[in-house]
Amino acid sequence: MNDSEPHRVSLVIPVYCGEKTLPILIKEIAPLTLRQSTPDGIDYVICEVILVHDCGSDRSDRVLEALGAQYSFVRPVWLSRNYGQHAATMAGMASATGDWVATIDEDGQQDPEDIGHMLDRAISASLQLVYAEPINPPPHGWLRNTLSKTAKAITAKLLGNSQMGKFNSFRLVDGEIARTLAAYCGNGVYLDVGLFWIAGRIGHCPVRLRNELDRPSGYSYLKLFRHFWTLVLTTGTRPLRLITLMGFGSLFLAMAISGYAIYGKFFLDNPVQGWASLLIVVSFFSGATLTSLGVIAEYLAITMGIAMGKPLYVISSKPTRPGIHK
Repeated sequence: MNDSEPHRVSLVIPVYCGEKTLPILIKEIAPLTLRQSTPDGIDYVICEVILVHDCGSDRSDRVLEALGAQYSFVRPVWLSRNYGQHAATMAGMASATGDWVATIDEDGQQDPEDIGHMLDRAISASLQLVYAEPINPPPHGWLRNTLSKTAKAITAKLLGNSQMGKFNSFRLVDGEIARTLAAYCGNGVYLDVGLFWIAGRIGHCPVRLRNELDRPSGYSYLKLFRHFWTLVLTTGTRPLRLITLMGFGSLFLAMAISGYAIYGKFFLDNPVQGWASLLIVVSFFSGATLTSLGVIAEYLAITMGIAMGKPLYVISSKPTRPGIHK
């Protein structure tokens, strides 16, 4: 890229319930669409703001149309139905044209001005992917924050990369990597796992989170658990290795129980408990078998969804409206 040209950043915002928050957020982003410099003196500009309508329960569609008419840099993308945050984010990445692609949430807790700091971090360390690393706790309850930290720690272990345990929805991605990922990443693949597959240089940038704007959370604890389970299943084959470990552990336990029973019978003259011990052994191995089959079935379900060509998202040529309930 010519040194005289600023770095062009496409900003992708998945929209679920942004009727009240989006006008405030876009007004805050508007000054960043003019050429300016990062704290390290690197020129950049947010060349477009891609608002991906994920068909939430409010009238965000009307707000997207109004913002698209008011601001030339706003580009609405209409999904045919609700596909989820990660699918909506990848739909925006596929439509992005910038040298870099930044992703933020619609709730306002992430400051768009931090994109300049993240760009400094990416260029100075020659990184392909930069995650925001909050220096203060997210504005949620202690239970949700604790569960989030636990989930990310488990993910880091499964991926074998401690850096991936710090992933965040506030990201700055090399534009080519973002568009490549959006082009091939299939249904059932967790976005950050997909980024981990193709981004070799990953870093973090400290940021301070703000209070959320007036917007109800789109994630219940059940949805968050499903989100986490998808993350576990797409991390690779490491969860499958747990089945092998369970098999070896079960075999060792069976041998230990058998050895103890034989030793007690011939050396300690202890009576062998028949029905009780049989029930315990059968119950244990039945549970282990069913657990293993359940995990395998989850993998097969994702594989079948990919093999059958189930689309991750479908972009519509006209605005999608929420259903009218009488």
